[in-house]
Amino acid sequence: MRRPSRPTIASKRRLMPEEARNESSDETTTGSNTLDPDVQREYRDRVIQLAFGGEPQRFEEFLRVLRDATPAGVEVILRGSAVTGQKFKTGEPFDADGPGTSDLDVTFVGGDMVMLFREFHIPGIHSVPLSEQHPFASPPLAPLRQRLSEMTNRSVNLQASISLVQHLRDVSMDQPYLLLLKQPKDEGD
Repeated sequence: MRRPSRPTIASKRRLMPEEARNESSDETTTGSNTLDPDVQREYRDRVIQLAFGGEPQRFEEFLRVLRDATPAGVEVILRGSAVTGQKFKTGEPFDADGPGTSDLDVTFVGGDMVMLFREFHIPGIHSVPLSEQHPFASPPLAPLRQRLSEMTNRSVNLQASISLVQHLRDVSMDQPYLLLLKQPKDEGD
């Protein structure tokens, strides 16, 4: 017996109300100062030092690969200990257990990226990360995760959220993040 095919992004998009399609926000003001250019520069410098061995060209290659894989209207952010310099729960420094032992937590915000996932914290709104703990959360993104992990010599986790979830996390939880890239919207959207 043949399994029914999974709905495509386009077919799922038609099922969602217009306002729930979570186009990426053009606003750059949040409840914290995370998007302040000086703060972003500080985070970027820390990420390059901690996760990319102080080599900006490795970081730029990482961004290029993400940019090539990210559709229009989507933001990509990095959060976690690579941004803060220490683990949230324990306060241990990034890579406390040796080089490559801390992971990178990449989140796609907006667009239809959540439609590429099949495991969620909040169905259709906030995915679990495609990670060692959830290796089948997003089969379409598995090759990207593998490539990014190989490039960085560390585990790279990929997650997706609608922009409202990211906004709420930023305002209510004040979680620092580095804005890696923001793909412009297509002219037709």
